[in-house]
Amino acid sequence: MSDLMNQLNETVAYIKSKITSEATTGIILGSGLGNLAEVIKTDVALPYGDIPHFPVSTVKGHGGKLIFGELGGKKVIVMSGRFHFYEGYSAQQVIFPVRVMKMLGVETLLLSNAAGAVNPDYKVGDLMIINDHISFFTMNPLMGKNEEALGTRFPDMSEPYSKNIIAKAKAIAAANNIHIHEGVYTAVTGPTFETHAEYRLIKVVGSDVVGMSTVQETIAAAHCGMKVFAVSVVTDLGIREDNNVITHEEVLQAAKEAEPKLTLIFKELVATL
Repeated sequence: MSDLMNQLNETVAYIKSKITSEATTGIILGSGLGNLAEVIKTDVALPYGDIPHFPVSTVKGHGGKLIFGELGGKKVIVMSGRFHFYEGYSAQQVIFPVRVMKMLGVETLLLSNAAGAVNPDYKVGDLMIINDHISFFTMNPLMGKNEEALGTRFPDMSEPYSKNIIAKAKAIAAANNIHIHEGVYTAVTGPTFETHAEYRLIKVVGSDVVGMSTVQETIAAAHCGMKVFAVSVVTDLGIREDNNVITHEEVLQAAKEAEPKLTLIFKELVATL
């Protein structure tokens, strides 16, 4: 057995020794979006630092707990805080928790992130359902020896985000008078925000928003047969040419203001899964 599979088995065994119920839905919360965890009826919360082989969040606005509880009447596993390539973790470390969730029985993964808009029709505070992504600008986490126990060498990515779940989320948004976009997310490594020329390039290649997460997790989930749904919160506008100075604090504030809408959608969506 490979070192990776040994680590995954050790992590899963530890977690199973601490929980009393299983969940088929997993959630990963992005920058400034951790308050959804407060809505969950928590059974167990495990600090990342206590979990064998788990990385630890180092970015402001990210929690550091793996939460097991109930949302929308369903059992869920929630990562309050994610890991990023720019923190110095390998792509394989970034996706390690996704693989752990799969081995714990998760079938559907819900992702959220803070993103900069390059679509001129978007405003700060808007939500965008991700229906596709561009991953050429960041490391593919499946590079290296393939783990056949997890998935095929060449996974299909023709529908990385479930059309069925997207339709449910759009119906929930409409029923609650929440304006929501649908578009393409481009992932970059970070941690720098993009230059004007980079924003223009990302817009030209067909993207609507850009961010520093999510895509590697989606690839890992697709590799092991999980369904994925993802939402970006527009926290800054990369299309402004004048005075376009972006700070992480502004990103966190914009995410906080938009969070109630995202929380409602996730809660009602989980209830339908």
